[in-house]
Amino acid sequence: MNQTVTRTISGVLFLVIMVCGLIFNQYVYAALLIAMMVIMMLEFYSLTMEGRFKVSRGFAIFAGVTLFTLMFLSYAIGIPAKFIGLAIIPLIVVMILSLYSKDRAEFKIASNLYTGMIYIAMPLSLSNILVFKGGEFSGLLMLSFFCIIWGSDVGAYCFGLLFGKNGKKLFPSISPKKSWAGFWGGLGTAVLTAVILNLTGLLVIPWYHSIILAVLMDVAGVYGDLFESLWKRVYDVKDSGNIIPGHGGFLDRFDSAIFAIPVGAIYLMLTGLI
Repeated sequence: MNQTVTRTISGVLFLVIMVCGLIFNQYVYAALLIAMMVIMMLEFYSLTMEGRFKVSRGFAIFAGVTLFTLMFLSYAIGIPAKFIGLAIIPLIVVMILSLYSKDRAEFKIASNLYTGMIYIAMPLSLSNILVFKGGEFSGLLMLSFFCIIWGSDVGAYCFGLLFGKNGKKLFPSISPKKSWAGFWGGLGTAVLTAVILNLTGLLVIPWYHSIILAVLMDVAGVYGDLFESLWKRVYDVKDSGNIIPGHGGFLDRFDSAIFAIPVGAIYLMLTGLI
């Protein structure tokens, strides 16, 4: 099958799954985000650690899932926020297990366990702030976030393809294909997406905040994309996985979101909009 057709079909199917997961109900949302977290952490640890520290990797993933679950329960059913601290227990277990590594070079590799938790588990856990208000679930804000991110990705790809081949590159030492034309195109489509969401009533914040939000999320998403590209360049791999035909792994697909979602959430919290 043609690569473009494969990418399109898998992309549409994945989009349907994401939309359904975000708007159906809170438990489907939680299951979707936990599955995403587990897969992305598995991909990151496979990328950076190969077959090493399998038990510790399991505890690290368990720590991430525990953090997400406790935050979810705090917002969904009102368990005391102090219980979120329980997520540190499997993290401590990971630290203790690393003491049994006799090779210091191996211990350096083990430090990637903590990177995976901070890089992937914490941002996805923070998404609970976006889908609950007064104990009521609504995935529309989170869906708007993803629409802005996807709009930015599409704009960057199209403008980069049309105008960026021979233009100045954004960060050639890390990602030689990314151009300034793609950056400005992605920024423009991110802002346009946010304005459309605002006009249709899906993004229920003042229009000027919608524009600022889109700009901040777009810039953060670009850095998220570059950050993942750096990891792949260091470990000399093309994709983080192959779970999505034509797109690579989950980490490849959500590298922008990992940076953009926390930045967007923090902006809305600081401005009192959530």
